[in-house]
Order: sequence, then C-alpha cells, then structure tokens
Amino acid sequence: MPEDPIPRPGRPVRGSETGRPLMAALDLLGRRWTLRVIWELRQGQVGFRELQRRCERMSSSVLTTRLGELTEARIVTIGEDGYTLTPLGEQLLDALHPLEKWGLTWENALRE
Repeated sequence: MPEDPIPRPGRPVRGSETGRPLMAALDLLGRRWTLRVIWELRQGQVGFRELQRRCERMSSSVLTTRLGELTEARIVTIGEDGYTLTPLGEQLLDALHPLEKWGLTWENALRE
C-alpha cells in the first residue's frame, strides 16, 4: 500500500483537511524512519551506505523514499559526499530538542 503524497502545508494531510502547517509537519515526521534519518544527519554530511548502516540497516528502498521526501520538503539536500540537513532541516532539529528534553523527563517520571 503506497503512502500518500509528501505532506505539504495547505494541502489535506492526516489530521487536517486544510493542511495546517503543524499537521503537515507531523504527518511528514510521523512516517516510518523519517525522524531517524533526520537525527542521523545532525552531525553533518553522510553517504547513503553509512546512513543506511546508522539506521540499523533499513532497506535501501525505504531510505531512498525517505531521502526523496525530505529532499522535496527541503529538509535534506545531497552534495558531493552525501546527504546533509538544509538550513530548514537544522531549524527543525533545533525545534525537536525541547521534545527530546521532554522525552527524558517523561522517561524519568515513568520510572518513579
């Protein structure tokens, strides 16, 4: 079953008929392996095979699809030596840091 087209603000997406930007972002980021790819690119440019290895050897077809979606969404770009986050992708990573912090707080709360 193929996934829906790449989510974009202003178009209907999961959870929003109007395509509210937040809902479009959550739809894109909620796709399998998407956040992992972004996370693995946080330290700089990575080639396809190394990225695949870092992502626990996800299938090459899924990685190709995710990289294509993230490239079209202008979050990732490809250079001579591999894939890297764009300035927009770096901003997304910055926006995810508070969620990461919250996740750690949640983890600690569940241990209590």
